[in-house]
Amino acid sequence: MAKHRSVLRRNERRQNRSKKTSRLHSERPRLVVSRSLKNFMAQIINDHEGKTLVAVSSKDKELQATLKKAGNKTEVSRLVGEAMAQKAKKAKITRVVLDRNGYPYHGRVKAFADAAREGGLEF
Repeated sequence: MAKHRSVLRRNERRQNRSKKTSRLHSERPRLVVSRSLKNFMAQIINDHEGKTLVAVSSKDKELQATLKKAGNKTEVSRLVGEAMAQKAKKAKITRVVLDRNGYPYHGRVKAFADAAREGGLEF
């Protein structure tokens, strides 16, 4: 049981370490990435008001038709990144700060970030 608690504390420290530079920017909202074994979620948050401006998930009904064509989870996160860029453009958001939430910047997180950049978001 003690080992489990230490693993949780280590993960929490890693998450908070990645948030040090991404929180409370005056002109840029925060793009937070979250992933699970099956799904990928992202949201753009205004920390000063404490409000979510835009949110996209692999569970969204609008994306289900395109996600069925995806071959693997990396492809799913790339499609979610493209959808995030489109929604952010509609909300007139172009510059954000990426908060990878303690996840390493490779694999699904990198595929998401690259797709969002190609879609027009600026990190």
